Amino acid sequence: MSNVKIKFSEEDLNEFKEIINKKIARAEEDLALLQAAYKNDSDNGTDDTSASFKSFDEGSEVMNKEKNVQLAIRQEKFIRDLKNALLRIENGTYGVCRVTGKLIQKERLKLVPHATLSIEAKRKQ
Repeated sequence: MSNVKIKFSEEDLNEFKEIINKKIARAEEDLALLQAAYKNDSDNGTDDTSASFKSFDEGSEVMNKEKNVQLAIRQEKFIRDLKNALLRIENGTYGVCRVTGKLIQKERLKLVPHATLSIEAKRKQ
């Protein structure tokens, strides 16, 4: 019989769960900051009402808001991926490469806890 592990221990899974929960908390804080930056809830936009400056400022302000929206979308996807990783822990499939079926290296999962591909499978892509 092969000595290749097919599943992480309960201790390992708890460690991953802790890492993921910390990352989710940090990502949600970052998302809130990004959303506040593009929503401008507290700013009435009356800092500079001079017509000559307003057109330049509006263009760069719109670009900044668009960039923040894109960053927020990426952050939402990251949070969703982390929450999906928690679901995989609960259903017993966490850490298994979806291509090779082998366990993903523990070191990789510590760095990228939402990974679903091993380095081997990632290189083949």
